[in-house]
Amino acid sequence: MRIFWPAAFGRNRRRGNAMPADGDPRSTRPSPTGDERRGKAVNEDNVLHQTTLGDLITLEGIGVHSGLPVRMVLHPAEAGTGVVFRRTGLPGGVERRIPAKREAVGATELCTVIGEPSGASVSTIEHLMAALAGMGVDNVTVEIDGPEVPIMDGSSWHFVEGIETVGVETLRAPRRIIKVLKPVRLEHGRSWAELTPREHGFCVDVEIDFPTPLIGRQRRTVEVTPSTFSNEIARARTFGFMKDVEFLWKKNLALGASLENTVALGEDRIINPEGLRFPDEFVRHKILDAVGDLALAGMPLQATYRATAPGHKVNAMMLERLFADKTAYAIVEAPAARRAYAGREVGVAAAAFAADRT
Repeated sequence: MRIFWPAAFGRNRRRGNAMPADGDPRSTRPSPTGDERRGKAVNEDNVLHQTTLGDLITLEGIGVHSGLPVRMVLHPAEAGTGVVFRRTGLPGGVERRIPAKREAVGATELCTVIGEPSGASVSTIEHLMAALAGMGVDNVTVEIDGPEVPIMDGSSWHFVEGIETVGVETLRAPRRIIKVLKPVRLEHGRSWAELTPREHGFCVDVEIDFPTPLIGRQRRTVEVTPSTFSNEIARARTFGFMKDVEFLWKKNLALGASLENTVALGEDRIINPEGLRFPDEFVRHKILDAVGDLALAGMPLQATYRATAPGHKVNAMMLERLFADKTAYAIVEAPAARRAYAGREVGVAAAAFAADRT
């Protein structure tokens, strides 16, 4: 996600907080720098079984575009649930369930928005979805009382911190994954993207090129596992250009942006006094967005995703292109073979199913 604003901004500067079930805030701990973080509560050996959270996670903050306060509770869920948003705070006290799947995507301008036929929606879901997918959490009910996921610090940091605090519970049901069987490619403007087959796991390879020396050309490749996501990707923040703020405010966007939740680029310098968290924080955040957007496939992908100048629209188009070709993928039970990030190989065959029609 990218947003934009001027130096004297931040109409609502309330910080976000991540809390375990007992309500004690944990967000006051200092943030590690560089690659110091380690996934503390995630079993990286588990690739065979579905997972959920070990306990509730409560988060409070504001929406980066709406500027509205929001409270969100992540609930453990049974196997087969997937990620489902339970939208509360609607007129008449009604609640609406919105599955976090590609079919529910309604908009992709600057963020990803999902909704359901009555008009209920949740926007800016990509950072939360990235945290759940990156940390290997399959089943969660997301109770949210506003129209936008809280931006927190502009990254997936607080969501990952919450997951590491409560832990990840392994369920008995087998994990099913989407195995890409042949290359699927698309071009959109100056962007292109492709999914290609891979023997195991999910890898993201992204390149960006901005006409400013503050960013320039950056490329990074990450095999997505709980440890690599936590250490290398989760803390990369959203970014934007101050020169574009008036345009966005006229569209009622970036109303909650501040230096506490976004990397601000001026004409010749980074405005944030602390600077960047990584020299290539910008491409790392693009990888974060891609992980979150592609999680709307509804199951983990076994593939390599390569993209140049991707955005939310291109990521969404990639899923549509994949599922439009039923010969390009198969739904399989996650194999134990070649558990690369566990550091060993176990030769167990996977059962294959026909391409999912839903």
